[in-house]
Amino acid sequence: MHIRKEEASDCEAVFHVIEKAFEHEIYTDHQEQFLVERLRKSTAFVPELALVAELDGEVVGYILLTKIQIVNEHASATSLAMAPVAVLPAHQGKGIGGQLIRYAHEKATELGFGAVVVLGHENYYPRFGYRLAGSYGIKLPFDVPAENCMAIELVEGALSNVNGMVEYPPEFNG
Repeated sequence: MHIRKEEASDCEAVFHVIEKAFEHEIYTDHQEQFLVERLRKSTAFVPELALVAELDGEVVGYILLTKIQIVNEHASATSLAMAPVAVLPAHQGKGIGGQLIRYAHEKATELGFGAVVVLGHENYYPRFGYRLAGSYGIKLPFDVPAENCMAIELVEGALSNVNGMVEYPPEFNG
């Protein structure tokens, strides 16, 4: 398997991967592929953090990290949101998602980002070092179970003086 930066020619394959990956998920609006299309055109988009996983020349996985703000009454801090992580159903359970996450963390750190926030499965993301966002004093702006709201410090101490509400780019609102 090979992980690389997404290219314009990958957009159709990425759309398909995301659509199929979330097709049978219960807690989703099944619009993740359209969110990615909107985010690519936004100021939150970081091209180096839009990554595809290829297997035998086929795009089988995708991950996107985009810029967010964590805001309180005194300050605002730039961070990243991971959304989505997608792997074609036929390739799930083989570690591709995990490799995408680790690679994306590496790239984000190289680019100077210190932390990532994710809304996701409470039993999956902790294996990569994610903790409850609330333990950092970070809240998400929608009503979801606390155990699904997580964050990770890519750089030790990156969230030590950061707390508040995650402010997603407007593209997340559809």
